[in-house]
Order: sequence, then C-alpha cells, then structure tokens
Amino acid sequence: MRLVLLAAAVVAAATTVRAEPAQVIGGHVESLLEFARARHPEFAALRAEAEAAAARVEPAGALPDPVLRTELRNVTNAGSDAGASLLPGRVGSTRYAVSQTLPWFGKRDLRREVAGAGADEAQARARAGWMDLATRIKLNYVQHHVHLISIRYAQENLDLMQRVAEIARNRYANGLGSQQDALRAQAEITAMQTDLVMLEGESAQASARMRALLGRPDNVALHPPDHLRVLPPAAKLDMVELEARLRANNPQLVMDEARITGAEKGRDLVQRNRYPDVNVGVAPIQSGGRVSEWELMFEINIPLQQSSRRQQEREADLTLEAARLRRQGNLNQSLADLSESLAGLDVARRLEVLVSSGLLPQAELNLNAALAGYENGRVDFAAVLDAHRQLRRARLDLVKARADQQMRLAEIEKVVGEEL
Repeated sequence: MRLVLLAAAVVAAATTVRAEPAQVIGGHVESLLEFARARHPEFAALRAEAEAAAARVEPAGALPDPVLRTELRNVTNAGSDAGASLLPGRVGSTRYAVSQTLPWFGKRDLRREVAGAGADEAQARARAGWMDLATRIKLNYVQHHVHLISIRYAQENLDLMQRVAEIARNRYANGLGSQQDALRAQAEITAMQTDLVMLEGESAQASARMRALLGRPDNVALHPPDHLRVLPPAAKLDMVELEARLRANNPQLVMDEARITGAEKGRDLVQRNRYPDVNVGVAPIQSGGRVSEWELMFEINIPLQQSSRRQQEREADLTLEAARLRRQGNLNQSLADLSESLAGLDVARRLEVLVSSGLLPQAELNLNAALAGYENGRVDFAAVLDAHRQLRRARLDLVKARADQQMRLAEIEKVVGEEL
C-alpha cells in the first residue's frame, strides 16, 4: 500500500513539474493587442490571403506555356511494303510543332498591374481587419475597466449605506428615529447589492468576450485591466491634421484606391483586347531517320465580336465609376465619423473636468454634512438618501466620462487608420 501511495505521489509531482505555467496577459491594452496581432486566427487568415494575392502578381504577367504537338502521318504506311507502326522513324513522316502564344504589346504589363492592385487591396483589407479587431479589443477593455471601477465604487457605496443603516437602527433603538428610516435603508442596501451582482456578472461577460477576441487561447490567463491609456495631447486631435492622416492611412480608403487602380488597368486591358494575340511556332518534319523539312507558323485571332467587346468595355467603365463613387461615399462617411468622435471626445473631456472638480467634491461634502446632520437629528433620512444617490450618480458620471473618452479615442484611431 505504501508503495502504491509513493508511486502516485511521484507521478503527481512529475505531472506538476511538466505542466507549463499559464501565460498572463492583460493589465494594459497594449499587451492584449500584441497578443492578438500574433495569435488571432482571423487576422492570420487575412495576412495569408494578402500574401496569396501578392504571389499572383508575377504569374499574371508571365507568358503562357509553349505547346508541343506531334503528328504521325501515314501510320499505315500506305503505298509501301511496311506495315502499320506508331514509331516516328517507321511512318510516312512525323511533324513536331512547338508554338508560343504572344499577347499583344502591353497586355502582360496590364495583367500584372491588375494583379498588383488586387494584392494592394488584399493588404489593405488585412489592415482594415486588424483595425476592426483592435478597436473591438480596446472598447471591450474599456468596458471591462469600467465594470471593475463601478464594482469598487458600488462596494464603497454599499459600505457607506450599511453605515447609514446602522445609524438609522441606533436612532430607532434610542427612540430618536422612525422604523421606516431603518427599513428604507435596508431596502436601499438590497437594491445596491442587486446592482453589485449585476456589475460582477457584466465584468465576467466582458472577460469572456475578451478571451473570444483573442482567439480563445489555451493556457492563457487574463489579468484584470489596471489602467486606461493616456489620452494624446490636444495638438494631436486637430481636425485638419487628422483629416489629412485619414485620407492617407484609412484602410478602407486605401482599399478603395487599390480597387480604382485595378478597375482602371482592367479597363485598359479590355480596350487592348481590340488587338489580336499572336501565335508563332516552328515545326521540323521527320522522314525516316532524318529531318527533311522545316515549317514556320504564324497565326492571330481575329477580334470580330464587336458587340461582345463593346459590352465588356462598358462593364469595365461602369466598374471603374462604381469604384470611384464608393470611395467618395466611404470618404464622406469616414469624415463624418471622425467629426462625430472628436466632438464626443471633447464633450467627455469637459464632463470629466466638471464632475471631478465640481460635482463629485460637492456631492461628497453634501453627504458628509447630511450624515452629520442626521446623526444629530437636524436633517431627516430622506436628505441622507438623496445625498448618497447624488454621490453615486457623480461617481458613475465620472467613470462614464473617462470611458467615453477612451471609446472615442479608439473610434478615432480606427477611422484614421493608425495609433495616435
């Protein structure tokens, strides 16, 4: 029995030694973004698609493979005493033809440029996918941080209300207050406990969403958010400067530009199809064991299908027009989003200053005065509840203002296409 227990202990110890410690990430949003960039499967798929599109550029402009054709003539050896055969030296003659198709001048370069535009579009799509993923991570990080701060404030408010309830019970026990005050305090405590449970549930859900945004990695532990990002100075949030950066770096606009370039080159390629492609070749003819003749070949395709080609050219023109209109629409929407986010950020900043420097200190003073007055019997219980609720609202307004700034910053970075 002792041997069995000893063996089990050794196995358990070995397993513990072999187990790798879980990687801890989080605490600040930068570590989450770094992890997602390296490990998220959807972003990895977008990168692979971009590399695949880049690999199509060189083949698009390459010449078609040459064609080898062999013809065995008079395999029955009619007119001679020899029997039928499939050997090149024992038939009437054998013709070897090697041909190469040569596209009209400029077609290969246009095909390569069309493929290059497609590669640029795929690269921009990967950037757009990353900006979308990064924005969702930033927003979820802020929400999780808000939940944790709200839980802390809710616990502090609950402790304070329990103190108020104790005062109400003591006053009622000493005949200085009414039973209704004690009951109302207990009802307020119950409501605050309910809010606290809901906040804890929302925090757990935010953590689960963050794990999903990171690709549900194994053997990874998420550290709770410690702090929010430092906001950039006001000089970096100038509308004119941000608009210029948006026009240059917005992934959607870069994608639209690549699509326009591809449509322009595609239109030029369709128009170049008015000219024929050329096929050239050479064919030695073998008779018996020697080459007796040589042939040269030259052929072109004749572009006679005028109606079909005109429709193809019309399609190319409309595709180009649609790409240009779509870019203008996306530009207008991006500028509107940028303006809206900047306005929201400015409002949130002003609200934070008003709450932190005015409303919150006043609410704290008002509550302290109400508590002191209630203990001395100079104010009623309703004044205490009102002061306490005012403090709770001020704290929530402060948390919301700071969170709104972070969310607006994430939206601005998404539409600009780069970190600020």
